[in-house]
Amino acid sequence: MGSDDGTRRLAAAAPAVLLVAVQIAYPLTEGAGRDRVTVAVVVLSALTALTHAALTRGLRWAAGLLVILSGVGLAAEVAGTATGMPFGCYDYATGRLGPELAGVPLVVPLAWTGGVYPVWIVAGLLGSAARTRIPLTALGAVGWDLFLDPQMVADGQWTWCSGVPGLPGLGDIPVTNYLGWFAVGMVMAGLLELWDRTAADNRAALMVPVAVFLWTWLGSTLAHAVFLGLPVSAAYGFAGLAVLGIPLVRGLRARRITLRPVGHGTM
Repeated sequence: MGSDDGTRRLAAAAPAVLLVAVQIAYPLTEGAGRDRVTVAVVVLSALTALTHAALTRGLRWAAGLLVILSGVGLAAEVAGTATGMPFGCYDYATGRLGPELAGVPLVVPLAWTGGVYPVWIVAGLLGSAARTRIPLTALGAVGWDLFLDPQMVADGQWTWCSGVPGLPGLGDIPVTNYLGWFAVGMVMAGLLELWDRTAADNRAALMVPVAVFLWTWLGSTLAHAVFLGLPVSAAYGFAGLAVLGIPLVRGLRARRITLRPVGHGTM
């Protein structure tokens, strides 16, 4: 391993380590303190994604990633709160997560970047062809939201006003929400597939987004089941991200999936 590889690993891992530390603190906080932790988690998740993207593809590609994920996310959120499409009728709490645009906290679009990027990376490891990677990314986005939405609703960050029924045990969240997430995920993944072709991927520090994905999947399952009192969403979220997580773990164990960077024998 060369010194450049080691520097990339450290640079990519630093925000991820901070992200995990702040997420661990989340169940220990409440009120305004929890709101600040929520903002910190979102910012660090986006920073982790953008740092890795810049190290592997360059600053220009990372900027495009931000525009695609946060841009589409913001458009979907503004449309969602104004019209109920594509997720269903919902409203954000006011004054809890910082500045807002059209009723949407500006930190929310960053959550799309931080959450979808590791899903996109893992989906690419499971199938590089667009016909596989795009729907897997959308499914992974839905799996992530099976954790996210119940947690944020329980914390009062947003409320649903839709009359559409929800999943068993999650009746406050309409099933249209997950259909909307799948649709938005498909749009994001389709745009990322096009953007993916504009810069070569050196696969440096690939373990970082993979580890973030696994932490999100397994760590959120534990947190919901044990620390947050949300056993139903623990089960749903585990099952949702298992669509990607189980084949990922199997592929890594069988060495069908490699995390080696370009031009190196080990990672």
